[in-house]
Amino acid sequence: MTQTRAASRRIAVCASLLVALIAAFLTPGRAEAASLQEVTGFGSNPGALRMFRYVPVGLPSGRPVVVALHGCTQNASGYGTGSGWLQLADRWGFSVVLPQQQSANNASSCFNWFQGGDIARGQGEAASVAQMVDRQLADTSADASRVYATGLSAGGGMTAVMMAAYPEKFAAGGIVAGLPYGCAQAAGSPYVCMYVGATQTPKQWGDRVRAARPGYAGPWPALVAFQGTSDSTVKPVNMTDLVKQWTDVHGSDQVADVRDTVAGYPHQVFRDAGGRAVVETYSVTGMGHGQPVDPGSGSEQCGTAGAYVLDVNLCAAYRMGRAWGLG
Repeated sequence: MTQTRAASRRIAVCASLLVALIAAFLTPGRAEAASLQEVTGFGSNPGALRMFRYVPVGLPSGRPVVVALHGCTQNASGYGTGSGWLQLADRWGFSVVLPQQQSANNASSCFNWFQGGDIARGQGEAASVAQMVDRQLADTSADASRVYATGLSAGGGMTAVMMAAYPEKFAAGGIVAGLPYGCAQAAGSPYVCMYVGATQTPKQWGDRVRAARPGYAGPWPALVAFQGTSDSTVKPVNMTDLVKQWTDVHGSDQVADVRDTVAGYPHQVFRDAGGRAVVETYSVTGMGHGQPVDPGSGSEQCGTAGAYVLDVNLCAAYRMGRAWGLG
C-alpha cells in the first residue's frame, strides 16, 4: 500500500508539471527570447561598419524598425540592452538595427559624425547605415514608412547625419546628448562644437541640412532630443542648436507650443503650421553625459544603468517610442 501511494504521488506530481509546461507554452503573449545577430554582406559598406540586429521571435511583417547608434567606447550589444531598445522591441513588436563602429575607423569606437567623408549622402559611414536599413527592410518585410534613427553622443551626431543625408528613409530621429548636423564644420572643430557650440542662425543651421539632400522637398524627419544640463562632454548649447536647425528645416518658429514637465524634467514641444510636433526636447536637470534610463518593470520603465547609461527615473527610449507611436 505504501509503495502504491508513493507511486500515485509521483504520477500526480509529474502530471502537474506536465500541465504547467503545456500551459506555459500555450499562454497568449508568451515571449521566446530572441538574440542579437550579426549581418554580413549588407552592401558595399564604404564606412567599414559592422551590422547587428535584433528581431523578436515571431515578429510579423509590416512592423517598424529602429536604428540605434551607440556612443563612444560602447558597442552594439551593450547599447541595445542598456538603452532599453531591445526590451521595448519585445514589448511593442519592432526590430532594431544596431550599427557598430570598428576601432580601425576610430580608436574610441566613436561614429565619425565630424568627418566630411562620413556624413555625406552616398559616402562613408552614412552610406553604410543606409545600406543596413535597406537590408533590414528586405529581410523582415518591415514598414519602410516607419523607420527611426536614434543614438547617444557620437551616435546622436550620426543620427543627425542620417536625418539630413537620408531624410526619405526616416520618419523621425531621437538624439541623446548629440550634435546638430554640420556642427564640426560650422564650428571649425568637433571639440569646439562639443564644448562651445557654433555661431549659426536658425536658417544657417537649416541650410546645412538642406544642402545634404539637394532638391529634397520633404517630408523631413521629426526630432526628439534629450540633454543633461550638467553634461560637460557635449554642452547643452548643442540641444539649443538642434532646435534651431530642425525647427527651421520644418518651417516652424523657435517658440515652444508646449512647456511642461515630464518625470519632473522640463519638456518642450514645437509644432509646425499644421499642428504636427516636429521637435520635442527633454532637458534632464543635473544629468551628466549619457543615456537617460529608468530600470524596472513598470509600464514606462526601461533600460539598465551602466557607463554613460544613467538612471534618472526617465527612460529616453520609452519617451521616443511613445512619440513615434511604437507602443
